[in-house]
Amino acid sequence: MEQSGAADQAKEKVGQAGAQAQEKAQQAAGQAKGRLREQVDQRSTQAGEQLSSTAGDVRTVGEELRKQGKDKPAQLADQAAERVERLGGYLEGSDADRILGDLEDLGRKQPWAVAAGGVALGFLASRFLKASSEKRYQSSQDGDETGEGLGYDAAPREITPPAPAPVAQPAQVEPLGRRL
Repeated sequence: MEQSGAADQAKEKVGQAGAQAQEKAQQAAGQAKGRLREQVDQRSTQAGEQLSSTAGDVRTVGEELRKQGKDKPAQLADQAAERVERLGGYLEGSDADRILGDLEDLGRKQPWAVAAGGVALGFLASRFLKASSEKRYQSSQDGDETGEGLGYDAAPREITPPAPAPVAQPAQVEPLGRRL
């Protein structure tokens, strides 16, 4: 009878520990969500401010084009500036919940547009990564030759190619009758 009581107590303690672990995991997930929302809010506001600034620059270009008598390109610049400004205002004035909700709605209404946008973003990200990796590679090559940024004095060294691999010779085969 004592064994069943101890087993019941052990089960209860395990259950309590599991419940505490689950509660802590939920708290951590909630904190992570809160930080993510904060980041989305902050980044969207920054992006909106940058877009608004860019819209002002595009308007200035439109005015210059108009001064040069190029009305059609000036109109296009004004239209682009208006759209960029609207997007900037949306990003500045929206919080993370609204942005994510709008993206979900767009995904439901136009899934192909979202997929195409994802492909375009992926392509842009790959081009950015490729360009930045080329710069890192070049700077690391420059650093190797000069020893800068390596933490020690590196002298240029000559790299010699590896020696050619030996060529295998055909094995000598003894006639079968000699072994016996």
